[in-house]
Amino acid sequence: MPKDAPPNGGALDHIPQGPRSRVSEMQAKLHRWAVADPGRRFDDLFNFVHDPATLMMAFDRVAGNRGARAPGVDGLTVADVEERIGVPGFLDDLRNSLKDGSFRPLPVRERKIPKPGGSGKVRRLGIPTVADRVVQAALKLVLEPIFEADFVPVSYGFRPNRRAQDAIAEIHHFGTRGYRWVLDADIEACFDRIDHTALMDRVRHRVKDKRVLTLVKAFLKAGILTELGENRETVTGTPQGGILSPLLANIALSVLDEHLMATWKPGGTMSTEGKRGYRRRKGLPTWRLVRYADDFVVLVHGTEHDTQVVHEDVAKVLAPMGLRLSPAKTQIVHLADGFNFLGFRIQWRRKRGTDKWHVYTFIADRPIRSVKDKIRALTHRQSQQDLGSLLIRLNQIMRGWANYFKHAVAKDRFAALANFVWWRLIRMLKARHRWSWKDVRRRFTIPNGRWLPITATDGTVLFNMAKVTVTRYRWRGNRIPNRWTPAPT
Repeated sequence: MPKDAPPNGGALDHIPQGPRSRVSEMQAKLHRWAVADPGRRFDDLFNFVHDPATLMMAFDRVAGNRGARAPGVDGLTVADVEERIGVPGFLDDLRNSLKDGSFRPLPVRERKIPKPGGSGKVRRLGIPTVADRVVQAALKLVLEPIFEADFVPVSYGFRPNRRAQDAIAEIHHFGTRGYRWVLDADIEACFDRIDHTALMDRVRHRVKDKRVLTLVKAFLKAGILTELGENRETVTGTPQGGILSPLLANIALSVLDEHLMATWKPGGTMSTEGKRGYRRRKGLPTWRLVRYADDFVVLVHGTEHDTQVVHEDVAKVLAPMGLRLSPAKTQIVHLADGFNFLGFRIQWRRKRGTDKWHVYTFIADRPIRSVKDKIRALTHRQSQQDLGSLLIRLNQIMRGWANYFKHAVAKDRFAALANFVWWRLIRMLKARHRWSWKDVRRRFTIPNGRWLPITATDGTVLFNMAKVTVTRYRWRGNRIPNRWTPAPT
C-alpha cells in the first residue's frame, strides 16, 4: 500500500536555478517531440544523461530519498560521499567514467523485508550503490518525459502528479456508471520476472541511442549480492529498490494498458459514450482498466462470463513479458461483494434507510491492523522513550495515514484509532509513573471536566486523528497534467 498521499515525484527545491532550468527545458523538449511524433526513436540522449546539470539533479534526488542512508555493496552512503569525497569531485569522476565508457554498475545489495499482512512471505529489495543510484536517476530524468508521451492515462503508479487516490476515484466513477463486475488481478512476482528481452524491445521503440540502451541493459544484468554473500545473476526482472525500476516496470506493463484501452482511443469502438452504449445494447461488454504499478483491476460493464473472457485475454497479453497472474490472488468479483485495492475497500451497497445504491470507499482491514501494530510497538507499557520524541513519531504516522485515507468513509475509523492511541499512551504513562486513574484525571482534565490533549514537556501535542476532515476526492479523469504540459481546460 502506498504510504503517503502526495503525488508521485517530489519537488527538487534546493538545486541552483541554472541546472534546474536546464534540465526542465531539456525534459519539456523531449516530451514535446515525443508527443508530436509517436513513432520517433530518440538518438543522442547519452549527452543529456552525463550532462553536469542532469547529474546534479540526480544526486539531489538520491540524497533526498529515504534510502540515502542505506549503503550498497561498496559500503558508501550519501553522507560518506558528501564528507569524504565531496559532491563536485564525485560527480566529476562519475561523469568522466560515463563519457569514456568505463562505468559499470555493481551488483545490488539484497535486503529481504516481510510483506504486509502477516503472510510470512518476504519482498526482495535491491540497494544499489550511490553512484549507480545517481546514474539511474539521471537516466530516469531523460527517459521519463519520452515514455510519458506514450503511457495511457489509466495507469497511476510512479508517474508524475498522479496519486493512488486518482486510481480509487477512477474506480468509483466507473463503478457508479454500471461497471459492476471486477477482475481483481495480482501479477505473480512482477518485478522479479519481467523478461529482459521483451522489456528492451519496448525501450527500443523509443530509444535509438546505443549507449543509453547499453546502460539500461547493464543495470538489468548487474546481479544481486544476497544476504548470505552470494553473487546471483539477474536473468529476469528489475530489482525493487532501484530508482529506474518503477519506470522500467511501467514500460513493460504498458503493453497491458495499450491492449485493453486500444478501443478507447479516438475512432475506437469504445471511444465515445454513444459507441459504448451501442455495444451494450447489442449485448457486448465494455471495460475499463485501472492500474497502479503492478496492481490493477479491470472493471467490466457486462456479465461474469465477459469478465472471465477479459481475464483470459489479460493472461495472454502478459505472457510474452514473462509475467503471469497469480491463481490464488486473482479473482472475479461483483462490486456488491466488494474488493480491496491500494488499502481501500470498495463496494457497491445500499444506502442505509433508502432504496438507493452507491459505490462506497472504506478503509480495508489490513492497513488498520498495520497501523495499530506500529502504534503498539511504540507504546509498550515498559517503554522508557522520551514522551516528546514518542509523540513526534506517533504524529508522523497518524498524519500520513490520515492524509492517505481521508477521502474514504473514514470518520468512525479515525475516531476509533484516535481513541486507541490515547488509551495506549495513558496506560503507558500510568505504568511509567505509577499513576492511579485519579492522577490521570488530575493531570489531563480542567475543573469543568473537559479533557486536555496529551502534551509533552517540550510542548509537543498528540495529534487528534478524529478531527481530520473527511472529503470526497475529486475525480480528475484525463485532465491530470504531467510535469511538462499545462493542465487541460
